[in-house]
Amino acid sequence: MRTLATLSVGATAAVRGLHLAEREATWLRAVGLFEGVEVTPLRFAPLGGPMHLRTSTGAELAVDLELAQCVEVSS
Repeated sequence: MRTLATLSVGATAAVRGLHLAEREATWLRAVGLFEGVEVTPLRFAPLGGPMHLRTSTGAELAVDLELAQCVEVSS
């Protein structure tokens, strides 16, 4: 499974699934990270901090790398 955390800065991929507890999955969907949306990492914070990304709907958000490892993507 390819995850959001494995994408390089500037790479674009589509979200295929959220493999998280319902609470976290609901939060991600509410802030714009849901199945079918395309995502592009803009930068990674140093020392394993969150990743900053943009979605194809124009949302920009920071996602903890632990959560990003549970977001399945495909190119």
